[in-house]
Amino acid sequence: MMRLGGNFTIMLMVQHDGTVKSLSELVEPVAESLDLHLHVDRIEGHLHKHIEPDVRITVHGADRAGIVSQVTGALAEAGLNILDLESDVAGSSDKPIYILHIEGVAREGVEALRSPWQRLRITVSRPISRQSIP
Repeated sequence: MMRLGGNFTIMLMVQHDGTVKSLSELVEPVAESLDLHLHVDRIEGHLHKHIEPDVRITVHGADRAGIVSQVTGALAEAGLNILDLESDVAGSSDKPIYILHIEGVAREGVEALRSPWQRLRITVSRPISRQSIP
């Protein structure tokens, strides 16, 4: 569950022995009663086959066009495989502060992630331990 712009969104993974259509028909009355939009896709779960992040990076600064592209591009060039990215806006409407929380795998090591930030004046937090991730 998360806030996406001015909307609240929920993503669920369920096991259903029927078709996508039968699942949609089953859930649709509940969604309609709560004034929710519904979208159903068939996926393969692979619940225990995901990559664990080894770094967490928090970026904050003046909100401006292209900030996500600039940050993620610099991280990718430095060897980060981004696994999760969350963003938010804080501050006030006249002085917004953009915040990014990024988790990923530093394929070239943490030091390689520090160099792109020298020119952007952004700092990289220390690696998180695998045990601290649920």
